[in-house]
Amino acid sequence: MQKYKLLEKIKYPADYRNYSKKDLVQLSNELREFIINAISKTPGHFGASLGVVELSVALHYVYNTPYDKIVWDVGHQAYGHKILTGRRENFDTLRQLNGVSGFPNIFESEYDAFSVGHSSTSISAALGMAVASKLKREERNIVAVIGDGSMSAGLAFEGMNNAGILNSDVLIILNDNNMAIDQNVGGLKSYLLDITSSRAYNKVKDDVWDFLGRVRKIGTDTRKLIQKVENAAKVTLLKESNFFEGMRLRYFGPVDGHNVGHLVDTLKDLKNIKGPKILHCITTKGKGFKYAEENQTAWHATSVAFNVETGKSMKKTNTEPQPPKFQDVFGETIVELAEKNEKIVGITPAMASGCSLNIMMKKMPDRAFDVGIAEQHAVTYSAGLSTQGFIPFCNIYSTFMQRAYDQVIHDVAMQNLHVVFCLDRGGLVGADGATHHGVFDLAYMRQVPNLIVSSPMDEVELRNLMFTAQLEKNNFPFSIRYPRGRGSFVDWKLPFKEIEIGKGRVIKKLKEKEQNSETKNNIAILSIGAIGQDVIEATTKLANENIDVAHYDMRFVKPLDENLLHEIFKNFKKIITVENGTIIGGLGTAIIEFMAENSYSAKIIKLGVPDKFIEHGTQLELYNICGFDTEGIIKQVKKLIE
Repeated sequence: MQKYKLLEKIKYPADYRNYSKKDLVQLSNELREFIINAISKTPGHFGASLGVVELSVALHYVYNTPYDKIVWDVGHQAYGHKILTGRRENFDTLRQLNGVSGFPNIFESEYDAFSVGHSSTSISAALGMAVASKLKREERNIVAVIGDGSMSAGLAFEGMNNAGILNSDVLIILNDNNMAIDQNVGGLKSYLLDITSSRAYNKVKDDVWDFLGRVRKIGTDTRKLIQKVENAAKVTLLKESNFFEGMRLRYFGPVDGHNVGHLVDTLKDLKNIKGPKILHCITTKGKGFKYAEENQTAWHATSVAFNVETGKSMKKTNTEPQPPKFQDVFGETIVELAEKNEKIVGITPAMASGCSLNIMMKKMPDRAFDVGIAEQHAVTYSAGLSTQGFIPFCNIYSTFMQRAYDQVIHDVAMQNLHVVFCLDRGGLVGADGATHHGVFDLAYMRQVPNLIVSSPMDEVELRNLMFTAQLEKNNFPFSIRYPRGRGSFVDWKLPFKEIEIGKGRVIKKLKEKEQNSETKNNIAILSIGAIGQDVIEATTKLANENIDVAHYDMRFVKPLDENLLHEIFKNFKKIITVENGTIIGGLGTAIIEFMAENSYSAKIIKLGVPDKFIEHGTQLELYNICGFDTEGIIKQVKKLIE
């Protein structure tokens, strides 16, 4: 570990606060190399943290953390922060069961001021901390680091608007790398580009800053006069008022986010300036690893180990045909449907490659839209399109759809508009952990009037549900949720078939001799979504032990297949529901409600995600913990028999 001769001496930030600026340059280089080597062996988010190495070093050098608070946004750019704050030695457990979280987590470290996985929360959270410090009469510095596309969401603007009014002592650092997962979009991107590319403005800005550096002991009135001159220069040279200054945030920058010495000097200066302020840092996503710099989208995160020298995957190539990822089935299917139906358009909030809408964006760029990290806008934008006769397929990760729930209710469902919500990453997603699990959508979507709520068991069913949802006769809100990962069939591009809305299906019947409601082994399993494949595996294993169990794929939690349920309750007294989602309010709850409303009586076991937040691990590990993996299903069947 000699190559990390400075970094290996650091457990917490106080260990390097007496370093020289020259030492900080070396420390930054070592930290960047450590991240590259660590993620090459333990996959995780990659490019964003490489881009803020110098900023991470400078922040903990200047500020007295953890007393001073640094709020990261979004959390996947905080790896350097984690390594500098006590987690270097076990960083090889990153995103693994019981290991280091991939995001800031207040339960993991006192240096993690705020838990975060969704974007754009830092300004509001930091402002709350700043006001709390003021009320408690504490001299505490509060910093929000926002970037990687997060500034485009409405919550960030709400926080800035309030910060200007409250006049609290908070520093907002805009990490401007012009990227989310894919390249940033929208007017703010263009505005920031104008600032960073204006040579005349930057020349004046540098001259003013140099002058201030020479006359730091000047009086308050003189300093205010110089600030007015600087602001006037910003307005004149950019030919428009400074957006941030207009929100009563003092704007500083842009500065080179990779010059650690200059960052330290700048942060020290800003500590002495009270009130809300914003520092605009220009960084390069993937800085220091050429493959990540050249292809920033692909290197946003790594899913497998890779060779540091070549950037090549270390995963052995599987020559056998593989079932497709559910996201790719969506991406290719929407193009097929859009080629036949000119009313179809695609919308995603900054997840074009993550949800595979980029396939449509390449083939039909005028009919596929990335609206930036703005889930609420994505839903209402879809609603607006629908009022004019289009059929928007609004693709949002399940966990991020939570952020637009009001828009689903108020702007889509209340007006009964033909919007198709495709919820990717439904269920437990694995290593990203609690902030990214999409476990609530079946429960929160089925509460909404006019909304169809469905989940396919395989990729063929996904295609058919998408086909069904876009039919002109089905001109009402439609939700289709599917998981992270691969499907079940290599040959999945079958001709489209309409699925009757609210119609479940029988996957496995009982043998004739077992079809008696009084039989001890008379058990039915009702599943929703791809977790039904685990039920198939479980019933197959049980059959090998001469235990016969029926299996029904419900397909819809709203509307329920009441005809099928009447048949089930008339013939079964023991029922297990299985869902990759919260057991409160989901399929199991819906089945129990049906039973009560129709005066049936049966023993019902609900398998799914319990009433707690599940941390990170592999999907299979988390299924096992929650008890609805194949073995968990088998265990519950045998328990019912006994």
